[in-house]
Amino acid sequence: MILYDYPKAPNPMRVNLFLYEKKMDIKRKIVDLSKHENLKPSLLKLNPFGTIPFLYVKGQLITESVAICKYIDSINPSPHLFGKSAIEKAKVIMYQRKVEYEGMLPAGEAFRNSSKAFKERAIAGPIKITQIPSLVDRGKKRIDIFFNFLNNTLKKTKYVAGNNFSIADIDAYVTLSFAKWIKIDGTEKRAYVKKWKDNLEARQAFRKYNNLFSK
Repeated sequence: MILYDYPKAPNPMRVNLFLYEKKMDIKRKIVDLSKHENLKPSLLKLNPFGTIPFLYVKGQLITESVAICKYIDSINPSPHLFGKSAIEKAKVIMYQRKVEYEGMLPAGEAFRNSSKAFKERAIAGPIKITQIPSLVDRGKKRIDIFFNFLNNTLKKTKYVAGNNFSIADIDAYVTLSFAKWIKIDGTEKRAYVKKWKDNLEARQAFRKYNNLFSK
């Protein structure tokens, strides 16, 4: 099992935090996204989608962060990061999708349509897609709405999907970090988000991840 990885980027960050929470150490191969190594012919031969991270296991390709996490969860169920009971599993997926579609995607939309490094790569992958500047403001507005939702949610519960830590928290934390790339601080004037963030950063898995970049 080999994970093709670039820990600094948002989607690999999701998988790394998930693995650290599971206390799993798997073989990794770093693919430098800043040098567009993911688009080299040798990498596209392995993963024609041109995205990172991706997992090779038993000769099979698994792309998409949540799919990788789901596979990891299936071979190492504890702790239950996708929920335990039927209702908890449903709520975790409900909130995880809300975080992804209303938080992570708008942040990515704003970043990839504004960064000079992605001038012809507004969409991840090998196909050239021109940036649309108007999507930057829309993405920023949507991310602001999302952080208000997150603050209101965390006012009522300890974690995003309820009283147990889950992948929804990982994705929301990644969204919070990703938003800084477009100069948005999701904790500003949001006391419940700030408290939740501080609590997560005290966790061993989050300390391990953040220590990767403190040297």
